[in-house]
Amino acid sequence: MSDWKTLVREDREAVLARAPAAKSMAEVRLCYPGLVALKSHRRAHALYEKGHVLLARWISQRARHRTGIEIHPGATIGHRLVIDHGMGIVIGETAEIGDDCLLYQGVTLGGTGKDQGKRHPTLGNNVLVGSGARVLGPFKVGDNARIAAGAVVLREVPPGCTAVGVPARIVRVQGKPVYYADDVDQIHMEDPVVREMSALTQRIEKLEQELRQLSNEHSAKERSA
Repeated sequence: MSDWKTLVREDREAVLARAPAAKSMAEVRLCYPGLVALKSHRRAHALYEKGHVLLARWISQRARHRTGIEIHPGATIGHRLVIDHGMGIVIGETAEIGDDCLLYQGVTLGGTGKDQGKRHPTLGNNVLVGSGARVLGPFKVGDNARIAAGAVVLREVPPGCTAVGVPARIVRVQGKPVYYADDVDQIHMEDPVVREMSALTQRIEKLEQELRQLSNEHSAKERSA
């Protein structure tokens, strides 16, 4: 298992590779609060695992005050996580995050009550969570999944799918995995509710057209009688 310093080095390299605004490693080190919060978490988690809970919580809270990002030291985070912007992110104690994930500002990986034990979500590998999204509960978000900005996710998201809306509904993205390094698009996501409303609107317009046609035919017959 990698030590926390190795994980931090991987995190820096991931930000430089994947954050469009990052121009140099110096900029990444000095100007990315998500990386500051993640470095603090790596240290705090190592202490937490060794039973130094109070010290781990103190490091976590200090990072929260510095960055606006709250990560409980009990949370398990894999390799090369990228936190872009980051302000307002909350990651709960029993949350688990896989490798190569991307979180935007305002994301919550939280619970739904005062349950004990596992109560926060598990993200698989290569998962993207858009700004302001809430993922609440002890369920799995599968590999290569995407959570749209502003979504409220309350149930499992299968691998390779996208969750959109409040509460979130599941849609598959062209039947194939989406790799955020190649396709980070939080705007042009298909919303199943919008799709159904559009289909319903088209159906109503067609029925109205048929009704007008029948009305015209009936009027023509009356005039010719």
